[in-house]
Amino acid sequence: MFACLHAPENPAGLLDCAQTFSPLVEQTAPDTVVLDAGGLDRIFGLPQEIASAIARHAGEAGLRVNVAVASNPDAAVCAARGFAGLSVIPYGDEAKFLESLPVQLLAPSPELAETLERWGIRRFRDLARLPEIGLAERLGPEGVRLRLLARGEAQRPLTPVEEPPRFAAEMELEDPLELLEPLLFLLARLLQELCARLASRGLAAHELRLRLRLADGSEHARALRLPVAMLDPKAFLKLLQLDLSAHPPAAAIVRVELEAQPAPTRAAQNGLFVPLAPEPEKLELTLARVAALVGEEHVGSAELLDTHRPGAFRITRFMAENRQLLQRELSRDRQGAVSLAFRVFRPPRPARVRLRAGQPTYVQAEEVCGEVAACAGPWRSSGDWWRADPWARDEWDVALGDGSLHRLYCERHNWFLEGSYD
Repeated sequence: MFACLHAPENPAGLLDCAQTFSPLVEQTAPDTVVLDAGGLDRIFGLPQEIASAIARHAGEAGLRVNVAVASNPDAAVCAARGFAGLSVIPYGDEAKFLESLPVQLLAPSPELAETLERWGIRRFRDLARLPEIGLAERLGPEGVRLRLLARGEAQRPLTPVEEPPRFAAEMELEDPLELLEPLLFLLARLLQELCARLASRGLAAHELRLRLRLADGSEHARALRLPVAMLDPKAFLKLLQLDLSAHPPAAAIVRVELEAQPAPTRAAQNGLFVPLAPEPEKLELTLARVAALVGEEHVGSAELLDTHRPGAFRITRFMAENRQLLQRELSRDRQGAVSLAFRVFRPPRPARVRLRAGQPTYVQAEEVCGEVAACAGPWRSSGDWWRADPWARDEWDVALGDGSLHRLYCERHNWFLEGSYD
């Protein structure tokens, strides 16, 4: 026995309503779900009472639904979509019950719908009376399938909606924990459990989420975003140890919750003539140790900011997508002809510049000294005047007598050598 719920106006929450009655629920359309009602008679009684209970629960949830109960899922779907209110189809009377419904309810293909219209087949009863062999010869398997639906004789198993697997583990503590060592002992146990569950499905983890409930009622949440999918409980434990050492909870811990975000396992093949790269797990641990020493804001990859401010950048974490973006940029650069490269001095070198008629004629800086043979500029730029650290500078490109090319800039009456051209 199967029950169908059809909400033509507002289907939000329809799936949750159906899953209240059965774990086997198939969503055939955004506004239609079918559930396995077998066994509900022990709770509610007759099929009419089952349909009434489902409709009553849907009404309490704010849903206006049509409910149909039948011996097969497709007959229940047709009745729910074709009749308003409650419909209960007795076993063996499916064809008689559905005979007045229009054929368009079966959603035939445009070509098949046009053929049926030319034949004058407009109701279920018209299609159900056609001979099966003749229909198969003229319309093929699709015509036979529609005939079975019109007669209410189609039999198939449900394709239930499967919730995405959640890989989480939690533990309620008898006594509050204040030290890191016993917490790590518990985390090692939870990580072993999570990694075993991930491995059983051929998955890895690309993010770990740790939530600690504290004795004062607050929560301490941390998230570790991994650059690549990993499945090493020892590496996870060390990363959590370094993170908790840098960000300890403010009170004793009474509950531990750990969740892993699944991802496909990493597949890599080394080339015969490509040097071996460090394993991602070991590299991530090394970066975590470095971040613990110098600070998280000083470890990562440089990313240019969307601004005209010279040298503006920020540090982001090393991620797989960053590496792929860098490889694309490098391959794009190789395709074009590069005739000139600029080497930036970090930090810029202070310089002494002699001017004549507003143009530099002599430059003296670290490892750079000489008369200016030619110059271009100035290029003036400024910005961020609304902030506490505005900037304004004049830039010059100069060629010295020895043939070297350099870039100078003047900011707040101070001269600097920004870099050299190769």
